Amino acid sequence: MDSHTHELHNLLMELIRLTGMLQLDRAIPGQPISVSQVFALHELDTSTPLSQQELAARLGLDKSTVSRLVADLVRQGLVARERDPANRRLYRLQATAAGRALHRRLGTAFHDYYQHWVAAMTPEERAALLTGLPALVRAVREHPVPWIAPPRADGRAG
Repeated sequence: MDSHTHELHNLLMELIRLTGMLQLDRAIPGQPISVSQVFALHELDTSTPLSQQELAARLGLDKSTVSRLVADLVRQGLVARERDPANRRLYRLQATAAGRALHRRLGTAFHDYYQHWVAAMTPEERAALLTGLPALVRAVREHPVPWIAPPRADGRAG
C-alpha cells in the first residue's frame, strides 16, 4: 500500500469513527430514532413511496434488517405502510407528517454540523474536497466492497 493509500485509509477510518457511523443502531441523543432509521426516513421523505425491497436496495441493507427498521418507524408513527393499488401484494412506505417534521429537524441539525465543518476549512481545502470526494464516491460505486454494499442490478453499489 503506497503512502497516499495508507493515509486515505487512516483518514476514512477516523472520519467513520468521529461521525458515529460504526454505531448505526444507536439512538441519536434526545431523539427517538437511530442513525440507520434517519437514513431510511430520508429516503422515504425525499422520493415517491417505496416498497420495502426498494428501500433495502437504496440503503444497501438486507431485507430482514429493513423489515425491523421499518416496523419500528411505523410503530413510532414516522412511516406509513399502505398497500400498492397497482399490486395488492406490495406495500408502499412513505414518511408521515410526523416523520417529515422529524426529518426536517434532524436535517437542520446535521446541516449545522456541516456548516461548522466547512467553515473550519480553508477555501483551498473546500475546493479540494469538492473535487476529491465525488471522485471517491464514483470509484466506490465502480468497485464496491461486496460484503458491505453489494452491487445493485444496474451494477452500482447498493
